[in-house]
Amino acid sequence: MASFLSILPAVSARPVPSVFSLTRPSFQAQPTLHFKNHGFAVSCSYAEAGVNADSKSSTIDVVADVKSERIVVLGGNGFVGSAICKAAVSRGIEVISLSRSGRPNYADAWVDQVTWVSGMESEHTQKEGDVFYVNWDEVLVGATAVVSTLGGFGSDEQMKRINGEANVVAVNAAKEYGIPKFILISVHDYNLPSFLLSSGYFTGKRKAESEVLSKYPNSGIVLRPGFIYGKRRVDGFEVPLDLVGEPAEKLLRAVENFTKPLSSLPASDLLLAPPVSVDDVALAVINGVTDDDFFGVFTIEQIKEAANKVRV
Repeated sequence: MASFLSILPAVSARPVPSVFSLTRPSFQAQPTLHFKNHGFAVSCSYAEAGVNADSKSSTIDVVADVKSERIVVLGGNGFVGSAICKAAVSRGIEVISLSRSGRPNYADAWVDQVTWVSGMESEHTQKEGDVFYVNWDEVLVGATAVVSTLGGFGSDEQMKRINGEANVVAVNAAKEYGIPKFILISVHDYNLPSFLLSSGYFTGKRKAESEVLSKYPNSGIVLRPGFIYGKRRVDGFEVPLDLVGEPAEKLLRAVENFTKPLSSLPASDLLLAPPVSVDDVALAVINGVTDDDFFGVFTIEQIKEAANKVRV
């Protein structure tokens, strides 16, 4: 201030009228922080300048909400699960993965940013039909969403167990812990006849879907992709499923106007349903995590649309 005044011409001192008297604002209250569900709000109040604390004064409340997401991915080190973990980490979302084997054995940079928890059942108990045993306190407390990629093949009974009952257990645990959202990776029905849809694989998946939608009617998400392609790691080797899946997707989308009349034929989607990139599935999950208006059952085309909304 002194350097600014020094360039002004000298003037004679005059008393400043009282109406222009300057007083320091008196702050009557310190800002307060409110934490809830990993977000926080800041409320600030102050009294008008020169007004005593016990006087009536106008106040201004400023509230800033910052929402941070924390997701739990069941089967996070699998083909689809790892893509979801990677996409979430790249967007600053905190990620906990729960799986049988825990941390994957490859050294991608994003792997270090995920909390890996091993809590699933052993190979032996899985074969016996048990689903998994886990201490949910270790993974669900503070989470804002649970994403399940649980599923697999085997005998009819095993498929009902891992595709259906495992997910039912997870949905109910999430609901009990007050998790706001549950996202299930399910499967397209390929327009199969009913006798094929009665297999353990599909009945298990549909049972899981029903549980998600009943427990989370306004926030549950079911994604129904078809064949999912990408670079899949198997026993230390990378299987480039995208070499087949990506051209097939482009071809089927290019001719879909001509093939639509065939879509009513039983099992027609085994040939006509376009494959889905694993990255699109992961981005659709991210859209579900961050968009509260995104819930319900989503088809192959809708998964693609959801992915495009958050694609960078």
